[in-house]
Amino acid sequence: MLYILALVLSLAFIILGIVKWKIHPFFVLLIAAIGYGFITGMEIPNILAAINEGFGGLMGSIGLIIFFGVVIGTVLEKSGGAMVIAVRMIDIIGEKSIHLAMLLTGYIMSIPVFADSAFIMMNSLNKALSHRAKKSYAGTSVALGLGLFATHVMVPPTPGPIAAAGILNADLGNVIFWGIIVSSIALVPSYFFAVKFASRTKIPIILEEVKVKGYQPKLFTSLLSIFVPILLIVVKSIFDYPDANLKSNQLYPMISFLGTPVIALLIGVALSLMLPKKLDDKVYSATGWFGDALKSAAPIILITGAGGIFGKMLQNSGIAELITENFSDLSIGLFLPFLLAACLKTTQGSSTVALITTASIIAPMMPALGLESSMMTTMTVLAIGAGSLVVSHANDSFFWVFTQLTGMDVKQGNKTLTLGTLILGVSAICVIYGITFFVN
Repeated sequence: MLYILALVLSLAFIILGIVKWKIHPFFVLLIAAIGYGFITGMEIPNILAAINEGFGGLMGSIGLIIFFGVVIGTVLEKSGGAMVIAVRMIDIIGEKSIHLAMLLTGYIMSIPVFADSAFIMMNSLNKALSHRAKKSYAGTSVALGLGLFATHVMVPPTPGPIAAAGILNADLGNVIFWGIIVSSIALVPSYFFAVKFASRTKIPIILEEVKVKGYQPKLFTSLLSIFVPILLIVVKSIFDYPDANLKSNQLYPMISFLGTPVIALLIGVALSLMLPKKLDDKVYSATGWFGDALKSAAPIILITGAGGIFGKMLQNSGIAELITENFSDLSIGLFLPFLLAACLKTTQGSSTVALITTASIIAPMMPALGLESSMMTTMTVLAIGAGSLVVSHANDSFFWVFTQLTGMDVKQGNKTLTLGTLILGVSAICVIYGITFFVN
């Protein structure tokens, strides 16, 4: 009971520290990990070892991956490449299907670009097109927001799912492959929610001028930096799959190197440098776009490292053996990571923090929960992602970006975005359970 009490107290401190006392999540997670170690009676050398191994080990495996992913997103955003993709998506789908266009545009844009930034970028265009197509601005905004959320929590190279996959040692190619499938299917009921329910909310459209830069990258070039790294990582996972028997193929050494996530995303960074009109210090200097990317990535990297410390502290304390002895017959499986992530998301607001914290807590418990196989590890990452959707409300920064830009009040935001994220998260976990029933 001491281990369970220590874990509950640590979680309570994490929630209070972030929500009430406004402490940075890195320090909250670090203090919670150290406090857990002392409460459970761990020796000081073991606590110090958990801090060093938890942070250093995780940063060695995914620190650069997170940074490179943020660099790609930053260059796409600032060069106009992301907007080129968005406008082309709308041209292909058509203004008559504006809800679907916004849903799919958000889905693609949030793979490299942070959801908050992507919504800010797209809002003026969404508003103008909703007015022109005579569609509900609330409905199209919800479709855009849910599309952004779906890949934000389930499809790498977005930082949250990358961090969760690294903490749980999940194959990144499998997470990308199944993340696309799960998030795409889960968006189907979300689409109908945006069209049939959210569209009933009436908000005025105050048109703004949609600014188009004089220079715009080509669509093909804009897409390269997103899809080439994803393709390389997925192909490597296929070659590594035991039943495929492809490791003897003469192409395997090259595929294995290029498809390693850090190399694949470094290639994505190199391809993104084709986007700016002029490649100068505005792009690659410490005060340029690369410097901005580092500022955005640093908090996520630090929070992920602190999550690694927390997870290592739990592992070294022996809580996994406790769970195995007392809870292995409950067969709660994927429901625990989903529920824990949902609780953390609802209470403290950040999907990324919910993903990292939940993955850190669940990591040492994977065998006891029956989730240690490669497939179930992947599904655990996605279950945590699904839980981190439930729900976006007043303590989530995206909620305020959404309501302030659209002109909704809090009640309207709860009726549209909050309810929409609940539907998306629940739909995703149902899809995950369905897949594990047939595939595992």
